[in-house]
Amino acid sequence: MTTQSLIRRSEYHDSVTLMLVARELLNLPSVLDAAVVMGTEANKGILAEADLLTVEVQAANPNDLVIAVRAENDESARAALARAEELLAQKRAVAAEGEEYQPRSIETAVRTEPEANLAVISVAGRYAAGEARKALQKGLHIFLFSDNVPLEDEIELKRYAQEEGLLLMGPDAGTAIINGVALGFANAVPEGSIGLVAAAGTGLQEVTSLIARQGGGISQAVGVGGRDLSEAVGGIMMMESLMALQEDPDTQALVLISKPPAPGVAEKVLGLVRESDKPTVVCFLGGDPSAVAAAGAIPATTLEEAALLAGRLAAASQQPVEQVIAEIKRELERRDEGLEGLAAEARAKLTERQRYVRGLFCGGTFCYEALLLLRDFIGNVHSNAPLEKRHKLADSNKSLAHTCVDLGEDEFTVGRPHPMLDLSLRNRRIQWEAEDPETAVILLDVVLGYGVHPDPAGETAEAIRACRDATPNPPIFVAHVCGTERDPQNLAEQKRKLREAGALVAGSNAAAARLAGMIARAAPAPG
Repeated sequence: MTTQSLIRRSEYHDSVTLMLVARELLNLPSVLDAAVVMGTEANKGILAEADLLTVEVQAANPNDLVIAVRAENDESARAALARAEELLAQKRAVAAEGEEYQPRSIETAVRTEPEANLAVISVAGRYAAGEARKALQKGLHIFLFSDNVPLEDEIELKRYAQEEGLLLMGPDAGTAIINGVALGFANAVPEGSIGLVAAAGTGLQEVTSLIARQGGGISQAVGVGGRDLSEAVGGIMMMESLMALQEDPDTQALVLISKPPAPGVAEKVLGLVRESDKPTVVCFLGGDPSAVAAAGAIPATTLEEAALLAGRLAAASQQPVEQVIAEIKRELERRDEGLEGLAAEARAKLTERQRYVRGLFCGGTFCYEALLLLRDFIGNVHSNAPLEKRHKLADSNKSLAHTCVDLGEDEFTVGRPHPMLDLSLRNRRIQWEAEDPETAVILLDVVLGYGVHPDPAGETAEAIRACRDATPNPPIFVAHVCGTERDPQNLAEQKRKLREAGALVAGSNAAAARLAGMIARAAPAPG
């Protein structure tokens, strides 16, 4: 067995191209593992854990393209590296052939589509602000998918957009549904009367999907980017979007979703809510529900609860709000009783050493919500994006006791695709966690919709089966699928694949986190 690498200095390809090339290398005979990524420190750490880190890779810089292969022999490794170069050259040639049919700049796109009023921008973070500025100057609303955009650029762009009466969703905007059109990682949901504004991409996906499963529909769903409610940004786009939906005749109920905003920003947002006559559900995950209630809004402590409240309020406008809240509380209590039974059965299959939860998340909001809910069952949980700084992992590639990792954080996505597109990194991590004799539960999110992996549950199920077959005492796998029956992947089919692989599949992220916590809570305390 041998590991070889190739460094292409100062060469950039989009992350999807890198993913596709890596997949083709993995299909070559005698290739045991392969990676095609940019030479960032985070990627080097991942390569080290996968035994793909060579001396050459260690010397690469973040602007270098790294191709690393582990094969059965030197000849196979050299052939794989040569094949990678061929594939990269082919993809560049194909792109060049189609250049005349694809606008390569904002200016050309506007000339080609003069009626367009919205630009979707997804370029490397260091270039994103410049492209967004051009689009705003052309009078375009923006869905800014790019991450790693400097905070000062976000503030400048949002202030300019506000002055021009334009909507700037993002940066790092994962999801939006505008006039029935899904943008980014959005799900197939029916149109309806519920409007949403979120500073949480997968949070927006979860709530819109759960509303759709109840039979409800969405008027507009606006993702404003995770930093919008920070003190620095000031909630500019959350408030602009909220005011627009308050005036929208097609929107009868509202939902706001975010991690806890900066106090001054929360006060301004809730001040707008107080002035509205439309029922408004506010889910500030981990925030103070009393402040929400004082503003005349309905607080929700989980994404699931927010979806249930919004769906019921929109469907039964004559029913007293207090009655709706009480009914939902009883339903969730009955659900949790059922989860306790499942947890007891699962715990009986584990050894005394197996006591820790390991959460591996594609969605940052799902990771954050899980951290909040798990705390009630097993105490504080370590993370690369922890609730408190003192629980931050020293190395995001290595779990410590109870751990939840947000694999969509910038440290994992610079120079490689987002995990909702490419599950290879999480599949590796599933294997590593399953090999730890102290792992009791591996907690997973599976995200459906447009723009994501075409069969995320199928690929995750393969990883689960491989672990269950290779491990004498495998951990319990708990998963939740975010999506709808109308999504390209089909919700029921995705759930079936996970169950057949041996996973316990919960109906929401909140339910999955609670189930994982219930299983681990019954474990013996660490010595």
